[in-house]
Amino acid sequence: MAKKKNNRKRTEPTLFGMGGGGSPAPARKKKGKKKKKAQARSSNPLFRLLRFIFYWGMVAAVWGAIAVVGIIIYYGAKLPPVDEWAVPDRAPNVKIVATDGSLIANRGATGGEALSIDEMSPYIPMAVVAIEDRRFYSHFGVDPIGITRAMITNVAHGGMVQGGSTLTQQLAKNVLLSHARTLERKVQEALMALWLEHKYTKDQILAMYLNRVYFGSGAYGVEAASQRYFNKSARDVTLGEAALLAGLLKAPSRLSPARDPEAAEARAQVVLGAMHDQNMIDDSDMATAMAREPTRAPSYWSGAENYVADMVMQRLKPIVGEVDTDIVVHTTIDPGLERNAEQSLQAALDANGRKDRVEQGALVAVDATGAVRALVGGRDYSKSQFNRAVTAKRQPGSAFKPFVYATALEIGDRPGSVRNDAPITIDNWTPENYEKTYSGPMTLTKALAHSVNTIAAQLVMEASPGQVVSLAHRLGITSDITANASLALGTSEVSLIELTGAYTAFMNGGFKATPYVIERVETTGGQRLYQVDHANPPRVLSPQIAANMNGMLMRVVTEGTGGAAQIPGWQVAGKTGTTQSSRDALFVGFTANLTTGVWVGNDDNSPMKNVTGGKLPANIWHDFMAKAHHGLKPQPLYGGGRLIDPRPKSAPAAPDNGEPKTLVELLGRLGKGDKNTATPPANVGDAQPQPAERKRGGILQFLGGG
Repeated sequence: MAKKKNNRKRTEPTLFGMGGGGSPAPARKKKGKKKKKAQARSSNPLFRLLRFIFYWGMVAAVWGAIAVVGIIIYYGAKLPPVDEWAVPDRAPNVKIVATDGSLIANRGATGGEALSIDEMSPYIPMAVVAIEDRRFYSHFGVDPIGITRAMITNVAHGGMVQGGSTLTQQLAKNVLLSHARTLERKVQEALMALWLEHKYTKDQILAMYLNRVYFGSGAYGVEAASQRYFNKSARDVTLGEAALLAGLLKAPSRLSPARDPEAAEARAQVVLGAMHDQNMIDDSDMATAMAREPTRAPSYWSGAENYVADMVMQRLKPIVGEVDTDIVVHTTIDPGLERNAEQSLQAALDANGRKDRVEQGALVAVDATGAVRALVGGRDYSKSQFNRAVTAKRQPGSAFKPFVYATALEIGDRPGSVRNDAPITIDNWTPENYEKTYSGPMTLTKALAHSVNTIAAQLVMEASPGQVVSLAHRLGITSDITANASLALGTSEVSLIELTGAYTAFMNGGFKATPYVIERVETTGGQRLYQVDHANPPRVLSPQIAANMNGMLMRVVTEGTGGAAQIPGWQVAGKTGTTQSSRDALFVGFTANLTTGVWVGNDDNSPMKNVTGGKLPANIWHDFMAKAHHGLKPQPLYGGGRLIDPRPKSAPAAPDNGEPKTLVELLGRLGKGDKNTATPPANVGDAQPQPAERKRGGILQFLGGG
């Protein structure tokens, strides 16, 4: 019998109430829906792209990090070991100061002394941080935020308009690395910036940067830049001036106020805006600083004191050798006299230069010891740095005659000795007087006062040219002099400073006074490296001849060609000099306080228009010396201006008339030194009187002069 067919479906076991009959449970339905959604998303092209970018971006980031680390390790390995890293010493600065300690100039590779942050004006670091690295005091040497900002700015502008380097990185680049724009240099710069931040404080890093960075116009460091543009120390810089200095860092050569004052000021105002935005200054400070006139600096260092600074640098190495540390050079320059000398020379040339066809001039003033108290080497240092007082050699003309007359006195002539002013011929040479006239017999005193050429030529031949040359060298002329009859008219070239120094032997009573400008040299810490010693100058003329020469040269001013040099109340002695065709004109003269030489002429040796030593040079000399002696009590010349005829050798010795017999005694009489505290100068020649010996002691004090 056949079985009945079972039409019922099999019921499967279920969990949690799942339905039978093969129907899926609710949870399984949800899972299936999620799967379908995932499949839908995976089939979406945008989703696949984003997933691809994320995945490979992570892969690239990992490999990029590995590459960066590898590059850092590779380029870092090219650097010396860290324990050998060091910030090189800053190039030494030579600070040159006057007798009162005021700054004359800074010289050296940087052109200015190094200052700490505390020493410089507080506006300077504020301004530099505001415009160059606003997060300087918060970053660790490298500023990721600044780098990112710079990248975005550069991309937006389509070029390099902003840098991301910190001040620390810039310091590393400037003092430790080359300036090449390479990946290697940038990596090494970052590494060294991290090292600098680890080794130094923020203020030390900022000070090192500010004392080394270039500010344009040859100025390295804030002190050099401040002196260059504002003629003041960085200690005294104002807010507006600090903003200008900070603005120069972007393009120091292009923005220099010596080149483009308006561009420099426009950039300074950007800096002021940055300082205001960062709450470093308030509205009032900003408005005041922005209202200032643009700074206009000369295209080159200006001021006659720079001739002095150049002279110091030329004479420094033989004294102290190579300079390897910051030093201070104390000079003999009186700043008041230096200003007066520059003003007197410039004013005279400005007033007379065009009509007299004279372009240049020079002036040098020394005291009885040879200390240079003022020196001007030319009309305008910013236009010509050639020092006509020291380096140039020109014919002195009749300003050489005092050496001829002093030689004549040494061989036995007297101020009252008579010679005949008449035409003469010496070895086919016929000297003529300036006015081409002759006056017949006259005393040597009158002949010198009126600068009679014929008599000077006679005296040269009587004494011999060689003996005249010997005396000139003895008194301080260092240039070569041709020993012939024409040297009576000053045909051999000499410098103004050596000529002036040689005249000082007349003024100080017969002692050599070699001109010097460096008094002492010290390190900035006060260690003495050099000290001049002028306590024992040699005697080069007897007291009697020195006194007679002073009396004769005084008559040049009171009765002869030097009348324009007279100073009321003072005894003045000196000599004019004019060369052929008025190519050179000089006046060298002295009081009891100061010997000053003045030269005018043209660098191309072209003739001036009727300029003689008794005109323009004597006027300049008078203007300067009148200012130098203003308010001083008049003192007589050595010998008092008297003319003394020597006693016959057979006559009894004359009683002591009380004249000073040593330079120290002379200075003591003038109230300029202690006659009992220095060694008496040595004597020259057996026939000269021997001064009494005195106790050896200290250095002579400088004479006054204004």
